[in-house]
Amino acid sequence: MEDVRIEYGDRHAGLLCVMAPPARLDLLAEGFPILLDSAREFRRAATGLPGKSREARLLSALAEEEAARILILMDLVRCPARQAQRRVGRIVRHFYDPLARLIYADAQRWKPVHLAQLRAYVDHAREAHYLDGYSGDDVAPNWHRYSHGSAINADIALHPDGVVRWSRPGDAGSSGPALEPIALELAEAMNTAGMFDRRGLQAVSEIWDQVDFTGRQTPEDSSQLTRTLLQRLDAERLVTKTVTGADLHLHLHLLLHDWQMPMYDLAFNEAVVAPGTLHEDRDDFRSTPVILPG
Repeated sequence: MEDVRIEYGDRHAGLLCVMAPPARLDLLAEGFPILLDSAREFRRAATGLPGKSREARLLSALAEEEAARILILMDLVRCPARQAQRRVGRIVRHFYDPLARLIYADAQRWKPVHLAQLRAYVDHAREAHYLDGYSGDDVAPNWHRYSHGSAINADIALHPDGVVRWSRPGDAGSSGPALEPIALELAEAMNTAGMFDRRGLQAVSEIWDQVDFTGRQTPEDSSQLTRTLLQRLDAERLVTKTVTGADLHLHLHLLLHDWQMPMYDLAFNEAVVAPGTLHEDRDDFRSTPVILPG
């Protein structure tokens, strides 16, 4: 009989694909506080470096990326049970894909009018190249990948004027202070509401099982489910007592108004676009209305 080699260690989130739903929720309930602590540590380190804007922004970005992993896995919990097994593999790939995490975090600030528009936004954000420059004619690499990589390493870069130059780390990033990561704020709000508790995850799963976000759904559909969830979490006494008053109100407000619609049915892998077609694609994106399916 041939020996089967088992590789132990990290990067085994794929095991979520073969777990029964109750065991999956058990493991996620254990993991969400760990992910939140990891994101908090990056953010705490960032706030301790007020005079080093590049380092602070980088650590803050790492905090947001780590918190985005929470949002990605929470969408697995929000996915209707009848569809979860079909989508779990894609969701796990998003968990490990830096581009997916960056877009996931950025998407929490977007205000689409319906899911079809959100899909169009995500598809645009994951294109391998985009048009940049004053006239919008310069072909540039995917902004999320480029800005993230350039914040970390010095590198040799080719500029639109055809000149090859060294780029300094942080050249592509903002020169301002590191903002509070929205993904981390949402993760903190979820923790405050009791959603990381095993019973809280069960409530998320059962309430969001009612709607499969694939086409015509809107932010109001999402908010209504969130309201129902928060009412249940409060009734089951899962909302933490350590956060009160205005802070508690802010956390609940974030969940109601800034937690993006479920994105478990969207693609986040980098989309290869021929540079020669970018102008045509840009004009189509600007002029063509998003048509709701059905």
